[in-house]
Amino acid sequence: MTIIDELGLPGLPEALPRGIVDNHTHTLTTTNYSKLRPADSLELAASVGVTHVVDVGYDVASSRHALALADEFPQVVAAVALHPNDAATIATRDGDEPFEATLAEIESMVPEARAVGETGLDYYRTRDADGKLAQERSFRRHIGWAKEHGKTLVVHDRDAHDDILRVLDDEGAPERVVMHCFSGDADFARACTERGFWLSYPGVVTFGNAEALREAARATPLERVLVETDAPFLTPAPERGKHNAPYLLPHTVRFLADLLDVELAEFCDLVTANTFAAFGGRWGDDA
Repeated sequence: MTIIDELGLPGLPEALPRGIVDNHTHTLTTTNYSKLRPADSLELAASVGVTHVVDVGYDVASSRHALALADEFPQVVAAVALHPNDAATIATRDGDEPFEATLAEIESMVPEARAVGETGLDYYRTRDADGKLAQERSFRRHIGWAKEHGKTLVVHDRDAHDDILRVLDDEGAPERVVMHCFSGDADFARACTERGFWLSYPGVVTFGNAEALREAARATPLERVLVETDAPFLTPAPERGKHNAPYLLPHTVRFLADLLDVELAEFCDLVTANTFAAFGGRWGDDA
């Protein structure tokens, strides 16, 4: 019996013909988010062609853990941030002093990280005016850190498309911006790529009710396409509803290659090159 069987996880997909990068996962960062140990998760991912991973922090503890994992595993790089919903919660529940102290702790980790994020705006879970204001304050600070330290900015955008662009335009976007878990339509995709952003497509693009997202993917220049799991969330078809992990990324990769009419090996090479460009260069043993 394999570890997948023991833990009741989805089976291994067919391996990809070329290596590819999961540019956004949380499953390595904390055991609360994964049934697999980091070493096992990375081994399973590598067995199906997912050779590199961006592990994404969302608060102080997970950001520290992401940095520690990047130190331990050469195929991993870390992103550090305070998630917008956490920013809203801390500011409205605990007040300005704890909010500022938390941001200062995140800022202290930025020089060691490959990216700043995920940061941004989330109007799905945070709907009150004070919470939205706290999110924007945090977002602006993260943008500044990314620019100051030459880091990639990883943007969380949920139901906040117009304000995301407003804040980025107002602050001046960093050189490299990744729109994580892209959820806009074709017009928004064009607005983002016209600004030079990369758009990262999750397993949602495989869902039957996601035609608008598929239209966005078709409208995205191939050199701006990235792919992610956002594991343990958003597991792609045919495993939708089950626990997600980096080793399931091939389902989304195959779907997008077919959708965009690109031969699979070529698509893997393209997305890998895009990801290293978006995150400021290669990493791992082959860097």
